[in-house]
Amino acid sequence: MTDKEIKFRLETLIDEERNALIKGDFDRISELMEEKQALASDLERHRFSPNELAPLKRGMRRNQELFDQALAGIRNVAARLGDLSRARRSMDTYDSEGRKYTIEAPTDHRLEKRA
Repeated sequence: MTDKEIKFRLETLIDEERNALIKGDFDRISELMEEKQALASDLERHRFSPNELAPLKRGMRRNQELFDQALAGIRNVAARLGDLSRARRSMDTYDSEGRKYTIEAPTDHRLEKRA
């Protein structure tokens, strides 16, 4: 691949990665990551000036911020689901003197059949 082809492909890949991050298409992000690693190794063998690489760096930094935000969102959802799961098993309450009580949810071992 020529220098121009590598740079163009990386620019395209960074844009595709951004679109996948915005859409939440993590399967596509995984595919792009493999290709990006291969292109990065090709990039090391070619000589680019810092000015030529600046737009690529900006795009990669922008995508990293989006990725970090997506991970933070996933962590928040996981924490919320954990909270909801705990709330189904038990609930903490306090009496008039400030003592904490835990009310356990009844365990139901029946199998529910749905149509």
